Amino acid sequence: MKEHLKALILMLACIAVLIPFASNAPDGLEKVTETLRIGENRPMWRGLMPDYSFPTIENPYISTLLAGAFGILLVLGVAYIVGVVIAKPKKQQREDS
Repeated sequence: MKEHLKALILMLACIAVLIPFASNAPDGLEKVTETLRIGENRPMWRGLMPDYSFPTIENPYISTLLAGAFGILLVLGVAYIVGVVIAKPKKQQREDS
């Protein structure tokens, strides 16, 4: 378990260092819509972290840093839960053996 904690701390530290180098340029799909001058429709819902930031935090560095850290923790948490559910032996399989 200590190795997992060390890896998580290392990932969060790398994010903190690399956040200032994140590009403000649009991604591929946004670039295509800008090139073709296609207007953006009003979204059906607003995401939790639009544009990889928390709208309630005014400092852009801190906002992006927290969004990245939260995203990593969320993905790792979901992956862990899915892994536990998939790896859990089913009762029928054990009884048949």
